[in-house]
Amino acid sequence: MLSDQVAQAPDGRTLAFAEWGDPNGSPLFLLHGTPSSRLSRHHDENEYVKAGARVITYDRPGYGGSDRQAGRLVVDCVGDVAAIADTLQIERFAVSGGSGGGPHALAVAARLPERVTRAAAVVSPAPYDVDFDWFTGMDPLNVREVEWALQGEEVLAPELEREGAEALERVAADPSKILGDDWDISEADRAQLARKELQEVIRQDVNEALRTGVWGWVDDMLAIVKAWGFDVGEIRVPTRVIYAMTDVLVPVQHGEWLARHVPDAEVVVEEELGHIGSPDLVAERVGWLVRPV
Repeated sequence: MLSDQVAQAPDGRTLAFAEWGDPNGSPLFLLHGTPSSRLSRHHDENEYVKAGARVITYDRPGYGGSDRQAGRLVVDCVGDVAAIADTLQIERFAVSGGSGGGPHALAVAARLPERVTRAAAVVSPAPYDVDFDWFTGMDPLNVREVEWALQGEEVLAPELEREGAEALERVAADPSKILGDDWDISEADRAQLARKELQEVIRQDVNEALRTGVWGWVDDMLAIVKAWGFDVGEIRVPTRVIYAMTDVLVPVQHGEWLARHVPDAEVVVEEELGHIGSPDLVAERVGWLVRPV
């Protein structure tokens, strides 16, 4: 880690962020999934250095060291990312988000076209109010979480408090069990979770994400099933949409929808991978993001 700092959001909230990789590299915001934190990153920071990337990660509101922003929309992250970039005196940067971070990366790309050089949405959900069955191919336990979100915070929060406590216990014993044995994830994802080099990152990340409670997780889930506050059709910067054929957390139809609706998207389909992907692909993905436009 190059640094671990805080910035102030436009409304005065504290935003915790970290930097990784090459301090003189091309700036790249990596927006974490749901639930996660600024400590979510590649296990070998040298991969960022080799790609020439100065990677910035931050805790979305309610996670880790960032103050909660109750009722936030996906688009509200734009001001937070801009505030961190301003704190670091970074004018132009790339942005990428995985899973629950995907919609947020798309929001930044849509609303900061004068600052964003390239963008990527990796295994990202599509908006909830779309013209396909959002749940087809999704693991039943993930469907259950989304259904809690659709019922509102009063239903969702206590359920995620229970799930969060159970997840912390599992991760303390064995980080490969982050999702537990009842989730029917693909063999590709189970193989990635078994990689020892990833497990310390998982432990650090989950503990930080839930250190101050589950409110970041709650607000992420609520934001994803509400109107996002922007249209992906606004995007005018070079953007990759990446999705995986064995993903049962964000099934393929989500990636297919984004591929059709993000203007001029470069589409990457991972035929053999699942939701977690592979750290072996990070060098190429980061390299594309920091390549001059």
